[in-house]
Amino acid sequence: MKKLEIVYGIHPLIEAIMAKKTIKKLFFQKGLRQGSSAYKKLINLSKKEHISTQTVSKQKFYQLKNKNHQGVFGITYPIETFHIENLLPLFYKKGKNPLLIILDRITDVRNFGSIIRTSACAGVDAIIIPKKYTSMIGSDAIKTSSGALFKIPICQEKNILNTIKFLTNSGLKIVSATEKSNIYWYNIDFSGPTALILGNEEKGISSKYLKISYEKAKIPSIKGISSLNVSVACGVILYEIFRQRKYQSKIHF
Repeated sequence: MKKLEIVYGIHPLIEAIMAKKTIKKLFFQKGLRQGSSAYKKLINLSKKEHISTQTVSKQKFYQLKNKNHQGVFGITYPIETFHIENLLPLFYKKGKNPLLIILDRITDVRNFGSIIRTSACAGVDAIIIPKKYTSMIGSDAIKTSSGALFKIPICQEKNILNTIKFLTNSGLKIVSATEKSNIYWYNIDFSGPTALILGNEEKGISSKYLKISYEKAKIPSIKGISSLNVSVACGVILYEIFRQRKYQSKIHF
């Protein structure tokens, strides 16, 4: 039997319900202010989807005492994960121009959540992570991504090197975001199927992945600053891809 997952925070729970995830029960902290539009939306969605709710004391939130839970949490099943070799043919069949993110040993859940949120906003089709980083896909990532983890497929792969080779053979350009390059990110052609590799917060991208990358994208920085935070670098490059692919018609104002 699968271990149940806690989802906390108003917006992540709204995203979970709207994504048709099964919420077994919602718990609201006693005395919680109920005037915000987001709170009302959560209540209305829970009624519409016939989700059981319960008002409980502050003590029920003890395990979330250092989290920004906003006085509400829900119980659901773990995030479903996929394999990219199963998804990629579906993307091509739907006429997509695939855009993938490969995360090489990202360890900070805040970076992970931020990358997911930005990826969902910028039209990324799937995010690929190593199999052993299962612990990253949980309550904190859901919260830091503001629920975007429910909007984008996460692929867990046992061997990232083999996955990169598979993507290359499937027609994707592999681009690594690294300061170990002389080519600026805006001079790279992202118009075709692309997989962008983002590396570990301290060590960057593994040399074995850099060797088989088609391009290496550099974001310049002022002297004395070695590199950008990985989630910030992700946003900079993704929105250059967004611009090149002329997604203006999909921008929501």
